[in-house]
Amino acid sequence: MVFRTRRLAAASVAAAAATALVAGCASGSGGGSSSGASGDTLTLWTHNAGNSAELDVVKKIIKDFNDSQDKYTVKLQSFPQTDYNNSVVAAASARKLPCLLDVDGPNVANWAWGGYLAPIDVSGSEVPVSDQLASTVGNYKDQLYSFGFYDVSLAFFARKSVLNEHGIRIPTMDKPWTKGEFDAALAKLKKSGKFAYPLEMGTGGSGEWWPYAYSPQLQSFGGDLIDRNGYEAASGVLDGKDSVEWGTWFRSLVAKGYMAKKSGADPNKDFLAGKSAIQWDGSWNAAKNAQELGDDLAIIPPVDFGEGPKIGGASWQWAMSSTCSNKAGAQEWLKFSRQTKYFVDYAKATSTIPATDAAAQQSADYQPGGKFEVLVQFAREYATVRPATPAYPYISTEFQKAAQDILAGADPKNALGQAAKNIDTNLKSNNNYSG
Repeated sequence: MVFRTRRLAAASVAAAAATALVAGCASGSGGGSSSGASGDTLTLWTHNAGNSAELDVVKKIIKDFNDSQDKYTVKLQSFPQTDYNNSVVAAASARKLPCLLDVDGPNVANWAWGGYLAPIDVSGSEVPVSDQLASTVGNYKDQLYSFGFYDVSLAFFARKSVLNEHGIRIPTMDKPWTKGEFDAALAKLKKSGKFAYPLEMGTGGSGEWWPYAYSPQLQSFGGDLIDRNGYEAASGVLDGKDSVEWGTWFRSLVAKGYMAKKSGADPNKDFLAGKSAIQWDGSWNAAKNAQELGDDLAIIPPVDFGEGPKIGGASWQWAMSSTCSNKAGAQEWLKFSRQTKYFVDYAKATSTIPATDAAAQQSADYQPGGKFEVLVQFAREYATVRPATPAYPYISTEFQKAAQDILAGADPKNALGQAAKNIDTNLKSNNNYSG
């Protein structure tokens, strides 16, 4: 499972989804026909076609639910991820959404605002929502719209032997690298002549990878993508002093030869081949790295650039459509799925971080003392959910463009300033996504 690919595919259609929502918001949340069920038979959509590991868990939950009672029947329809969001947008426009569907966490606010989703009530289920990692719960305007069974975590990966050879301290959560330490480490590694680029941060990626991977670093500098107090302006925040300082540092990684302006097609493979010394990547590659490097693998927390270590939060989550004609049945399935054993099944099948402590304790890799327990700690302590605003898909696109322009040599203040202006224009043209 390559979660970078999953994230990129989701974001590549997010801007189109936002455009469709602007055009269809009024009809999406108003009257009209209901859909998604034929009596007590409910349709469920997932993006997991071609991803057999996760799809098998979904199938298991559906089978168990159907076998557990005689009233409701859930029917599965799976899509390739590259087609999924476009299919949802088209179905929403035609008011033919299924009753149950999954949604990438950053898009929840957008889809809720657009009338795609209805608030859900899963009270009385085995696992209380309050037991979950905050990043695995989708809220909008103080209402619950979705929940996920797992999250993923960013981390630095390195070989302990390489860091020790160059006199570089292996950081811990109690004492992460500071900006000064990190820059000094990269300088040492570059000077050694053993690495064309000592740092691998996946700059060959596109779409949602950019805000997911790099905006947490901007936030650690003290900046952000938007003013989260009301979500009504990016100017003064995205182009503020702290954000520009991040952009200047980000560009310096390329200027000093520490990082490629555009990395190769498989940065994890390059790291394992020894082409880079330190890799910024996701927990989805932790198992592969551990298998290849064994005890020499160091899983390192994010750098503290001044405002504490940060990583992105939120992955795929389950929701109910606003047009579902059998919301009682849909919510029964959602409640049924919220059993600890299914949280464990997802973690085992997909090598993802369980959304609850109870599930983590039943997952060998993530339980206390497990080889990837630290990734659970990263998700719990460092995750910053991307801005919970319907404007997020547009913000994501603008940040990606600005960050890519900065690496290509654009002045950070100008690039971030233009992005902030564009976002503010989008906010104003949509009345700050009120309603």
